[in-house]
Amino acid sequence: MSMPVFLELVEIRTKLASLFPFTLGILFSVYYFSEFNAVNTILFFIAMLVFDMATTAINNTMDYVKAKNMHYKEHENILGKAGLSVKQATTLIVAMIGFSAIIGLTLVYRTNILLLVIGALCFAVGILYTFGPFPISRMPLGEVMSGLTMGFGIFFIAVFINVPSTLITALVLDWPSFMLSGSLQNIAAIFLASLPLVFTIANIMLSNNICDYETDITNHRYTLTFYIGKPLAIKLYAWLYYGAFAASTLAVFAGVNPIWMLGIWLVFPIVQKSIQLFKDKQDKATTFGLAIKNLVVYHGAQIVLYSLGVLFG
Repeated sequence: MSMPVFLELVEIRTKLASLFPFTLGILFSVYYFSEFNAVNTILFFIAMLVFDMATTAINNTMDYVKAKNMHYKEHENILGKAGLSVKQATTLIVAMIGFSAIIGLTLVYRTNILLLVIGALCFAVGILYTFGPFPISRMPLGEVMSGLTMGFGIFFIAVFINVPSTLITALVLDWPSFMLSGSLQNIAAIFLASLPLVFTIANIMLSNNICDYETDITNHRYTLTFYIGKPLAIKLYAWLYYGAFAASTLAVFAGVNPIWMLGIWLVFPIVQKSIQLFKDKQDKATTFGLAIKNLVVYHGAQIVLYSLGVLFG
């Protein structure tokens, strides 16, 4: 398998969806908790990126296996276009998952055993997203699960591996007893700070499913758009972005985000213009990319504003 084929199989261009929650989680750790662990951060970055690539490869492989539309299977799916066998793709997927799992266990050893539970849940969602008899991506839960797993899950772990677990939550085992302790206030703060990520990442899948509405039906893929209808799905697309701005603003007044975060409203006209363009036309080739553009614009601005909070308080 050549490197260009591998990069297309794992859709390396889409990894921004995981890099932003990772980066923002690190910045939040430094701003809100004044904590940073370089070794844990590097290890988590590698594990996260490799596992994200594995889940994307699973998605492309399962789409190929389950496709009913032969034109899509032979000319649009990467396995069909590149002449890859399912066995080749599966071998690569298992290797990537195994590699990221080893690094994950190393992080568990360096932090708290609760990370094993959290990581296992994220692994399960990532694998079952497109694998199994009832893949999450083919159900109306896809947007919710992708938003929560990547937007909140990655953000939370990025904070967890940098901050002493006693400040967030920790699991203590003393056989046959165990004790779970933590700070509900700090967990709530982390969740509120992550909400914009939850919304914008969910919107990437939502916009993809809106654009693929007709093709998905021919492939027996019944997503949220199928159940609520295309008009309401387009309205939800806009509401999720508005929710992101509202969450960032609320986090400022709750003392979770720095005052600088109010500057996020400077990018509102750009996001609003993209929303309107998508409302006017839902097309995979021309307007799907607007969801990725909005993610880059919004969270790129957040990175700058968090950095200002770290530097100037």
